[in-house]
Amino acid sequence: METVDRQSGVVTVRQALTSLTRSEIRTRVSSGRWQQPYRGVLVTHNGPLTPEQDMWVCLLAAPPGSALAGPTAARLEGLQGFASTSTWVVVPYGKPRIRRDSVTMLWSIRLGPDDVHPSREPRRTSIERSVLDMASNAPSQRAARAPLLAVVQQGLTVPDRLREALTRRGPCKYRAVITETIDDAEGGVQSLPERAFDRILRRRGLPGPTRQYVVRRPDGRYYLDADWADYDLSAEVHGLPHLEVRNWDADLDRHNELTIDGRRLLQFASYAVRHAPSRVADQVERGLRRGGFRR
Repeated sequence: METVDRQSGVVTVRQALTSLTRSEIRTRVSSGRWQQPYRGVLVTHNGPLTPEQDMWVCLLAAPPGSALAGPTAARLEGLQGFASTSTWVVVPYGKPRIRRDSVTMLWSIRLGPDDVHPSREPRRTSIERSVLDMASNAPSQRAARAPLLAVVQQGLTVPDRLREALTRRGPCKYRAVITETIDDAEGGVQSLPERAFDRILRRRGLPGPTRQYVVRRPDGRYYLDADWADYDLSAEVHGLPHLEVRNWDADLDRHNELTIDGRRLLQFASYAVRHAPSRVADQVERGLRRGGFRR
């Protein structure tokens, strides 16, 4: 059967019946040539399942209209760095649970063609819907940001498409942080975190820095978000973390060059500036005190 090859050796009983009789199917299962890991789902060998085969079993065991979702679907679309030990499946709302240990289940009333690829196999949610589901089911706000930033940085989608998908998502956990992170991914981080950073300094009674301080090196210029020359301290606020190896390596090299020049550099994520101001203020104050600052 062509379906067997297309689905990595996993088929439903209904699919198998297009080529075999029920008696032939029962014989192959009872003789041990095939196995039935879930009701109505067959694997056309008797050995251990590969991860891909287990993924197909989970999807074919799900009710009609279901699709691979979250990190499982995102990996198939090319997202790197978010592998999951379980297969994520989104099921139409109200349908029964898949009772299988290797499944992470979601329910949704919105599984139309805008959110589920109409023709790709295995059936799966779009990259935008997949990372939004990952974000809304993350264990923390900070963890929710990672797939949204990564999917844009890896060139798999753009912020406008994420916003469009979010309008269809309905109520979801961390919605405010998700919206904020999409703005960060677009580059809208420059103004808001700077103002928030200034508020943190004022509330703690710390001196204001020089903005966009230029550090000249023989091999080029570095622009620092904030600098306190009198206290030998600089700080940067990053909106989009350098998840790509080349950018990350260049950023580390830049940090090393500044350190060699004797400059002390603090680095903060825009998330920390918005949501952990006390920690940011404490670290800046300790850095300034190390440089001689006294109230």
